[in-house]
Amino acid sequence: MMMIDLNADLGEGFGRWRLTDDEELLSVVTSANVACGFHAGDPVTMRRVCELAAERGVRIGAQVSYRDLAGFGRRAMDVPAAELTAEVAYQIGALEVFARAAGARVAYVKPHGALYNRVVRDEEQAAAVVAGVLLAGATLPVLGLPGSRVLALAAEAGLPAVTEAFADRAYTDAGTLVPRDRAGAVVTDPDTVVERSLDLARSGTVTALSGTRIEVRARSLCLHGDTPGAVELARRVRARLLESGVRVGAFV
Repeated sequence: MMMIDLNADLGEGFGRWRLTDDEELLSVVTSANVACGFHAGDPVTMRRVCELAAERGVRIGAQVSYRDLAGFGRRAMDVPAAELTAEVAYQIGALEVFARAAGARVAYVKPHGALYNRVVRDEEQAAAVVAGVLLAGATLPVLGLPGSRVLALAAEAGLPAVTEAFADRAYTDAGTLVPRDRAGAVVTDPDTVVERSLDLARSGTVTALSGTRIEVRARSLCLHGDTPGAVELARRVRARLLESGVRVGAFV
């Protein structure tokens, strides 16, 4: 039977401001990408999400980012490789403290936003991210786009490379994500998102923005938590997968 992991970006608030419905999403997903304070999140939020995830048996992942709170980690930045390596390790280490306190561990690493897209093609930045994971002292899986440099370098370094797909993001014919500043970059129709999720899980294919059918083989499916109606949409996606014979389970 086919099986796919469902992940969501969680803990993306700061102080009194909250963006995601962490508690409800943690009842749906199997992996939680927890913001580590660089694009969103703070110590109290990180601790709370780790506790909730541990209670529900959801895997905890470090969602590492460029240091960009004001831009939510979605602005292009040029960070020296050595600095990026240290900052990635720092974020993983910070989250690990709260994961351990909750009786769990950080189980994987996923870059966020501009960093996620940058390490698809940028050899130096991708190598810096992998070096940061290694510096954190664990052979953690790295979650990323199929065919990305960061996954290739992670595998070369002995780290499990886990492919990921997005049902609510438009793809180019090359299999990369359409930049958010382009029209149609985000798929907003709930029915379309649900059916794209099923296609990705069962056939490993999706329709690109151009209308071309492309292959996107993924072990994990991302459900964005910062979109309107995110919780209900996540529930619909999970229910559709299960009723179609697709098992839902964490990749680690």
